Amino acid sequence: MTGEFTTPKALADSVANAVEALQVAQDRHLVAIAGPPGSGKTTVASLATVELNRRGVPTGLVSMDGFHYDNTILVARNLMSRKGSPETFDLAGFHALLDRLRRDGDVAVPEFDRQLDLAIAARSMITPDQRCVLVEGNYLLLNEPGWSGLHRLWALKVFLGVDLATLESRLTDRWIGYGLDGKAARERVLSNDLPNAKRVIRNSVSGDLILA
Repeated sequence: MTGEFTTPKALADSVANAVEALQVAQDRHLVAIAGPPGSGKTTVASLATVELNRRGVPTGLVSMDGFHYDNTILVARNLMSRKGSPETFDLAGFHALLDRLRRDGDVAVPEFDRQLDLAIAARSMITPDQRCVLVEGNYLLLNEPGWSGLHRLWALKVFLGVDLATLESRLTDRWIGYGLDGKAARERVLSNDLPNAKRVIRNSVSGDLILA
């Protein structure tokens, strides 16, 4: 399914409509909201969570970013300059959490604090009444060893497609917002963010719902 939407709210409403159409299941529905860095996943997932709860569909939200390796590990592995690439996440821990989310009641989940630049354990809770959980992250649909093992978990696969020029502009503005000057921000985007974005676009499986 493909559509043309111009606002995050319209994208979120489309996600909410697709979630509402899912058949009732014994396990929680886990919905993947994937796309390259800068595609708007976090915003769309947050808005869709609010909208689903407004419609009476108790829904939780989990971000893959809560499974960033700590900077001390990245330095030890010589991966600090590649932070945000697939290799810099605790994939096994993330997969284990998703398995728990499908079958358990209360599940504590970590969150990534961008100001502190670190993941904080058990920062939020998915509760038993939340029979749907939206999961957002760059690599949820990545068709590479390890990551492809996540695909069977998704009741619905959503992919946000954005062109590379728009991603470059958004990501540069993001780093400037975090305090980098224009040159440093652009270097960060070209050396890491855009290669990650191209990898997502090139190596992800197709979504059930593709939004742009």
